[in-house]
Amino acid sequence: MTYTLPDLPYDYAALEPAITGEILELHHSKHHAAYVKGANDTLEKLEEARDKDRLGGLVGLEKTLAFNLSGHVLHTIFWDNLSPDGGDRPDGELASAIDEHFGSFTAFKKQLTSATATVQGSGWGVLGWEPLGRRLIVQQVYDHHGNIGIGATPLLVFDAWEHAYYLQYRNVRPDYVQKLWDLVNWNDVAARLTAAKNT
Repeated sequence: MTYTLPDLPYDYAALEPAITGEILELHHSKHHAAYVKGANDTLEKLEEARDKDRLGGLVGLEKTLAFNLSGHVLHTIFWDNLSPDGGDRPDGELASAIDEHFGSFTAFKKQLTSATATVQGSGWGVLGWEPLGRRLIVQQVYDHHGNIGIGATPLLVFDAWEHAYYLQYRNVRPDYVQKLWDLVNWNDVAARLTAAKNT
């Protein structure tokens, strides 16, 4: 297998009360695991299609790979973006960059909150580093891979798929998004910014 399900950096119950242990366990062990399996299975199907020179179904396979691989990547970032000791707001270089590109932390928080809460259907709110403009941007990602700026590196991702919150928050996604701010691991986000800027 090319891809494997990462262990969480905390116990399933560690993010309560914002995210219950039941939801976190289902989200990680079932949903994220399905994206890992989907990416690996699709790579095998692509290899078989190449070996047999049967590329007629390439469009569907490429779309399936993008869906599952992006789901795996975003969830892997999501777990590390969260911490039972998270919350508050960033400092240092990340705080300065947020002020520079959004005007203030408050303005940034409102934009990412709105992007996450209003994404149509299933998707993500994402703070990313865009290398051509050398700036931070907020994006709405449909599903796992649609409506994204190519080349932008995700730094902070908020999962807005119903499986991330529905058992606890029902259809009140904004309440769930507000609780995510109490869990943000700003050290992880800052480290991702530094790495992205130096790539």
